[in-house]
Amino acid sequence: LRLIISYPKLLRQISEALWDLVSDCDFDLVCGVPYTALPITTAMSLEHNIPMIMRRKEKKDYGTKKIIEGVYKKEQTCLIVEDLITSGLSIQETTAPLEELDLVVKDITLVIDREQGGVGRLKKSGYNVHPLMTITSI
Repeated sequence: LRLIISYPKLLRQISEALWDLVSDCDFDLVCGVPYTALPITTAMSLEHNIPMIMRRKEKKDYGTKKIIEGVYKKEQTCLIVEDLITSGLSIQETTAPLEELDLVVKDITLVIDREQGGVGRLKKSGYNVHPLMTITSI
């Protein structure tokens, strides 16, 4: 999936397929899980004119020192976008700082569910998870 950045048509198709999964969901912002999901999220943001925010993998010791970059307001709802899920840990590393800033996360969309427990773990935490495909279906 890391190589989709070199194939704009495929990147657009994947971002549109994910959008179709969540187009009925309620959200104000999109946030991709670093790093592979960032171009997918950017494509969704541009195509649908929805603001994007970004989680840094590590907090900078200089500049703004923020872990979440972008413009947002407390209580806005944010859609999480991910390329694939195994355990769900990287997604939780994104939802946690967003929720600490009083942003609301209800829905998570992703390209591939590796079927190793991550989706179930996120659902138990109260999230709606929308995978495009499973590893079995590939």
